[in-house]
Amino acid sequence: MDRYVTDIKNGCYQNPVLPMDFSDPDAIRVGEDYYLISSSFTYLPGVPVLHSKDLVHWERIGNCVERLPFDRYAQPAHGCGTWAPALRYHAGRFYAFIPLPDEGIFYTEATDPAGPWSALHCVKSASGWIDPCPLWDDDGSVYMAHAFAKSRCGIKHKIQLSRLDPETLEVVEDGPIVFDGTLSQPTAEGPKMYKRNGLYYIFIPAGGVEYGWQTVLRARNVYGPYEEKIVMHQGASSINGPHQGAWVTAPDGSDWFLHFQDRFELGRVVHLQPMCWHSDWPFIGLEQNGDGIGEPVTEWDCPKGEAGPGLQIGDSFTNGKPGLQWQWQANPQPEAWLRPVAGDALHLVCGASGSLWRQPNVLSQMLPAADFTANVTLGLAGCGAGAKVGLSVMGQKYSAIELCRTAHGCTVQLVQGMVKDLAPTGDAEETILAEKMVDTDEITVTMKITAAKQVQYALLAADGTAVLLGGAQPVAKATWTGARLALYARGGTKGDAACIKQLNITF
Repeated sequence: MDRYVTDIKNGCYQNPVLPMDFSDPDAIRVGEDYYLISSSFTYLPGVPVLHSKDLVHWERIGNCVERLPFDRYAQPAHGCGTWAPALRYHAGRFYAFIPLPDEGIFYTEATDPAGPWSALHCVKSASGWIDPCPLWDDDGSVYMAHAFAKSRCGIKHKIQLSRLDPETLEVVEDGPIVFDGTLSQPTAEGPKMYKRNGLYYIFIPAGGVEYGWQTVLRARNVYGPYEEKIVMHQGASSINGPHQGAWVTAPDGSDWFLHFQDRFELGRVVHLQPMCWHSDWPFIGLEQNGDGIGEPVTEWDCPKGEAGPGLQIGDSFTNGKPGLQWQWQANPQPEAWLRPVAGDALHLVCGASGSLWRQPNVLSQMLPAADFTANVTLGLAGCGAGAKVGLSVMGQKYSAIELCRTAHGCTVQLVQGMVKDLAPTGDAEETILAEKMVDTDEITVTMKITAAKQVQYALLAADGTAVLLGGAQPVAKATWTGARLALYARGGTKGDAACIKQLNITF
């Protein structure tokens, strides 16, 4: 299977509409088209851009950020990089406001959401400013709401409103704290600003990623005072922590809300909720227990619009290039990491022989589901002793099946990695759990991930039989993300390049 397409039953979509780790989503509609972006931390190119015609079927069309303009991102900096962004359209241009929690707030702009996007422009150099969202007001003024990362600046639960220069979009006045949720809305963050019927709204998630809720602030003056109201929570539903996302209005006038749910090892998956307005307050989801607060739905009537082709997950590596779903673990250097060779296969230049956690040229994508099988062909033709190529499930506890060239031939190894230091530059310790000699330098391997959060690796024999290698390994989340499906090459002699052919994913 090359693409994932959201399931439709009897005219109803099934949540999550994006069962992948599109964390901290924001979305807008321009004409008949919807666009969504999400955070991506130090997986690059980053801040992916998705397109849809119906809010249910999405296709990845590009990325807002090709690379980050700081030397530290030449190496993995787990948990840093691009946090929760905001997407807006103003005067014929798309704007993505993107926070880097250690460096500040930036924006990039484009006339076409598929790109190219401009280089990052600095809005405010600051440590701990996160989750920015701009608002172009009717009088030409521009404002930006943002939250704070306690880990960087010691502040939490608060939303600040800054005034921006309308031309440069740089902060000209830090502005006041317009909301302090310390007592009533702890972990207030992720603000998204809107204006409706002369009222200013700031949608904020609160209560924390795993078990929080969606709150909305409302005021007649942009600087407040703001009233607060919880408009969606888990309630009696099975959807934990439903919050942080985007309000969009369809061409027919219906309102919708896209938000994430933390699925832990799978990451933050995206749900679509019906939304309406009562007494100038939004109501999200469905009333199910009489408390007056919406609860998320598991299915609902599909919005009007055309179904798109879905998200690419498998890959034939056409013309030797990875698909849009793939990201490197640090600032990309494709000219150094990819060997241009004719044909539909990926030729990865072998990297350093250290741990996968610290290797910048690991190529990974989000897990496509809780239960799936992936097959891929790995080859080491022409590579020297010490060269390795593998398929991995990356996280703070990770595992991999890798083909290794030794002085005496080739072996297949099952490797386990344990991250010992969770700092952005921390390292992992790797252990070989199982090993098997093979009489070829090209093999097809398979892995199966189950809803039990386990992954089993195997070799595929010529008759299609799976020959298990070692026991099942745990699937674990990474830093601020779910686990990731990864391909890599490492070790060997300078210039060695491993060959990777045809990644197939089945459910």
